[in-house]
Amino acid sequence: MLTINRPRSALRRATNVSLPEDLLSEAKALQINISQAAEAGVVQAIARTRSERWLTENQEAIESSNAFVEKHGLPLAKYRMF
Repeated sequence: MLTINRPRSALRRATNVSLPEDLLSEAKALQINISQAAEAGVVQAIARTRSERWLTENQEAIESSNAFVEKHGLPLAKYRMF
């Protein structure tokens, strides 16, 4: 899992989160810390969104690089040991 680099002691701010009642009840029954679980989910969502945006923003360069390799082969391929 990707993580966001931030100090563990980062300033925290209270927020309200609405969850389906059955989900909250099951989490409590399993002694899941809701704040920690929510934080982990937000970290994952941020990482996924950043990754998706990076791919979108760099799609043209990726396609160009792939086309170059298809046409000319890998640069320095003659020096590969495998």
